Amino acid sequence: MAAEHARSGGRRGGMSVEEVKALPAAVSVVTAARALGIGSDKAYELIKAGHFPAQVIPLGQTQKVSTASLWKALGID
Repeated sequence: MAAEHARSGGRRGGMSVEEVKALPAAVSVVTAARALGIGSDKAYELIKAGHFPAQVIPLGQTQKVSTASLWKALGID
């Protein structure tokens, strides 16, 4: 569903393909969640459970998400 939403360019809480493609190399969990069309609470829950669909990069007390892996999760080339 998130992939369909991103591909459609819809705005219902998510991001368009163009917005996702314009992201920097790594983004915050909140931004990644928005791209996936889910809330940040759900994103952190998935990360904690080891089920987040993109690569999470731990940086001390902060976590970033690899944009390339986010593109892959969304089916974006």
